[in-house]
Amino acid sequence: MSGTERIKDKLNSLRTEADNAVLRAEEAEAKNKKYEQLLLEKEQEITSLQHKLSQLDAELEKAEEKVAEYKTANVDGEQTKMTSEGLQRKVQLLEEELDVAEKNVKETVERLRQVDVKAEHFERQVQRLEQERDLWEKKYEESEAKYKKSQAELAELEASMQDL
Repeated sequence: MSGTERIKDKLNSLRTEADNAVLRAEEAEAKNKKYEQLLLEKEQEITSLQHKLSQLDAELEKAEEKVAEYKTANVDGEQTKMTSEGLQRKVQLLEEELDVAEKNVKETVERLRQVDVKAEHFERQVQRLEQERDLWEKKYEESEAKYKKSQAELAELEASMQDL
């Protein structure tokens, strides 16, 4: 082998190596481009997901506010319910007290009616007794008048008997 052939072989070998290196470089560039494209897509996906996450955070915050409102409304509702139940119990107690008071009033009215009947009875008795008293007083006065008249007659009779 001569020197030229060696150089040619060397050149061919270098060309092949250079071609292979160019091929590897092109493949590496293609892979790099592919990875850059993939990276860009992933970055866009991350940006989209971050946007979606911020929207979901906002929705979650709104939902939590609504839950808090509903809890407050529920507590208010429960308090209203408790107040309503308390008022119903109070109304029931007042109705029971009213029933007792009405019963007491009826009993009192009945007692008053009985007392009124008794009072009328006693008034009639008092009137009858007053009439009887008046009658007895009249009889007493008449008897006293007769007694005085009889005494006067007796005194007169005694006087006329002494004259005899």
